[in-house]
Amino acid sequence: MTTEHDQETTEEETPEEEGMTFTEHLEELRYRLFRIIIAAFVGFLICYLFKERLFDILMQPLVKVLPEASSMIFTGLPEAFFTYLKVSLVAGVFLASPYIFYQIWRFVGPGMYDTERKFLIPIAFISAVFFVVGALFGYFVVFPIGFQFFMGFATEMIQPMPSLREYFSFAVKLLFAFGIAFELPLFIFFLARLGIVQSKGLRKQRKYAVLVIFLAAAFLTPPDIISQVLMSGPLILLYEVSIWVAYIWGRERKFRGKKEDDDQDEDES
Repeated sequence: MTTEHDQETTEEETPEEEGMTFTEHLEELRYRLFRIIIAAFVGFLICYLFKERLFDILMQPLVKVLPEASSMIFTGLPEAFFTYLKVSLVAGVFLASPYIFYQIWRFVGPGMYDTERKFLIPIAFISAVFFVVGALFGYFVVFPIGFQFFMGFATEMIQPMPSLREYFSFAVKLLFAFGIAFELPLFIFFLARLGIVQSKGLRKQRKYAVLVIFLAAAFLTPPDIISQVLMSGPLILLYEVSIWVAYIWGRERKFRGKKEDDDQDEDES
C-alpha cells in the first residue's frame, strides 16, 4: 500500500509535467543563447583590460621551449591585433563560464527532477570548475609535453618560427577540447539520474567507448598522435570515473533498492 509520504516523494522526484511546444523550446533556446552571448561579451570587455598579460600567459608554454634563435611572428598586419581580441574573448568565456553553464542547465532543467532543479546553481558551478580544470590540465600538462616534442625536430637548418594565428588556433582548440572532455562525469551523472544510462551498461560497452574516445580525440585535437594520446588517456580515466558516478547516483540503484524492499514486504505478509 502506498502511503501519503511515498506519494509526496514520488511527486517530488518526477520531472515537470508541463510540456513545451517546439516553438516554445526554440524561444527558450533563443533566450538562453542571448544571455550566454551577453555574458561572454561582458567577460570579453573585462579581460580586454588585461589583454597583454593574458596573451603572455597563453604564449608562455611555447616560449619556454623555443630555441634561442627562434621567435614568434605574424604575417598579416592586423594579425597581432585580432589575436589580442581573440585571447580576450576566450578568457572572457572562461570567466563567464559559471553563468554560461547555468543558462545551459536552465535550458535542460525541465527534463530534471524537482529535487535536482533546486541544485542548478551548484551544478552550474561544478560544470564550470570541471571545464576550467580540464583547460588547466591541457595548459600545464599537455602543452609542455606536446611543445617539447614538436621542438625536438628543430635543427640548425630548420628553425621554428610559429605564427601567432597558428599557435592561437592550436592552443585554443586544445584548451576547449580538454575543458569539454572533463565534463564527461557530470554528463554521465545527468544521464544516469534520468535513467538513460546505467553503470552495468557502461561497463559492458567499455571497449566500444575506448574506440569512440580515440576517435573523439582525433576529431577534437590537432592532427598529431601526441595530442590525441594525451587527450584519450585522461578521457579513458574519466570514463572509468563516470561508471562509478552512474553506479552511485544513478536511478538503477534506487530501483534495485525499492525492488528489494517490495520483495521483503511480500515475504513478511
